[in-house]
Amino acid sequence: MADLKNLFLITKHQIFLTSLFFLSLFLLSSSLLPVLSPSLIVSSFTSRLLTAANFFSSPSSTSASSDTATLYTVSPRRIRVKNEFKKIELTSCDIFDGSWVFDDTKPVYSPGYCPFVEDKFNCFKNGRPDSGFLRYRWQPHGCSIPRFDGKKMLKILRGKRLVFVGDSLNRNMWESLVCSLRSALEDKNRVSKVSWRRSNLQNEGFYGFRFKDFGCSVDFIKSPFLVQESEVLDGYGKRKETLRLDVIQGSIKKIYKDADIIVFNTGHWWTHQKTYEGKDYYQEGNRVYEKLGVKEAYTKALHTWADWVDSNINMTKTRVFFVGYSSSHFRKGAWNAGGQCDGETRPIQNKTYTGGYPWMMKVVESVISDMKTPVFYMNITKMTWYRTDGHPSVYRQPVETRGSSPATRVFQDCSHWCLPGVPDSWNQLLYATLLVSRGSLPYKSLGTL
Repeated sequence: MADLKNLFLITKHQIFLTSLFFLSLFLLSSSLLPVLSPSLIVSSFTSRLLTAANFFSSPSSTSASSDTATLYTVSPRRIRVKNEFKKIELTSCDIFDGSWVFDDTKPVYSPGYCPFVEDKFNCFKNGRPDSGFLRYRWQPHGCSIPRFDGKKMLKILRGKRLVFVGDSLNRNMWESLVCSLRSALEDKNRVSKVSWRRSNLQNEGFYGFRFKDFGCSVDFIKSPFLVQESEVLDGYGKRKETLRLDVIQGSIKKIYKDADIIVFNTGHWWTHQKTYEGKDYYQEGNRVYEKLGVKEAYTKALHTWADWVDSNINMTKTRVFFVGYSSSHFRKGAWNAGGQCDGETRPIQNKTYTGGYPWMMKVVESVISDMKTPVFYMNITKMTWYRTDGHPSVYRQPVETRGSSPATRVFQDCSHWCLPGVPDSWNQLLYATLLVSRGSLPYKSLGTL
């Protein structure tokens, strides 16, 4: 009788979920499809199923969790952390839609005290006199997010490998995370730089740090396009640079099998003159396009990346993230034509986002929505658009290099970010996402956060 009763309950639950599935599909198809992008449709639809899943996996459910190691359970209203309920409403809102609010709390790591920050991101070391840009935190509309906790993050990463793959904006985020984790260690010597000398990987853009007490590593691989930079011989026998839109960068293939979390990005290098003009540069197979628009080239490259991820990533082992386009703030010219952003000390106060949505992110959303591998899209474009004050600007160089009147004499950096600074908030959102995903929810739930 007990077996029959359990079978009846399981069947009843399956009928309920199936009914909810088709009801949600009907509601979406009848009213929302004309106005929503595919990625938003997937997110909206999945959130409805997530609510149903949480109904049956809540603490009041009669069935016990099969994962005894799970520390977190999730509902649209709360996260349960070691039997202590905290009101962190992550699954019910878009954590990338919000505003910057003043917060006098100290940064996760102190300016100038993390030895792993490169000089070009170390605005404190390079003499930036103001520190107000460090006193803002990201506040999503309609929900709260936990502050970054380095010790808890290290416990999440215990025995794992987290790899950032992409351009120097991803390097910005990588250095921020390494410094944030280091700040949680009582013995700062328990984190060490990984040596790649035997395999010569550092020459290929491999860098990494290992946290000895937790058996985890946080690495970075330089891959500004995600696809392979190459060369061909022109009609005069001279080598000419090309970008293989149909081939994933070779170094990526060397890291994916033992990576537990991979954070990809690509964007800023597609705005450079060579890529934007697209003359005799883009290559597929043996064909070098005489002229190819950057949007079409970027789309082809993203599909190459997506196909590689779908064919090679084991979704039961490796979690995939994609970081969106980080806003630049050049005034009076481009980065190489006198563009400036110095003198900015506060975020944009206009709370209405008017920055315009980069075409690249529309491509990313479209490509991700067609992938079979669940990819969590970190849409940082809006949150970075407000932060005109967070760039190194003239403080990308020390005062002895730039001179006393730097604004007119050196290139200003209005693309990257001072550290500590804005990328620390990206890692806070990464941390919040991993907190949620440690629950017994399917990978698909990551797309609705």
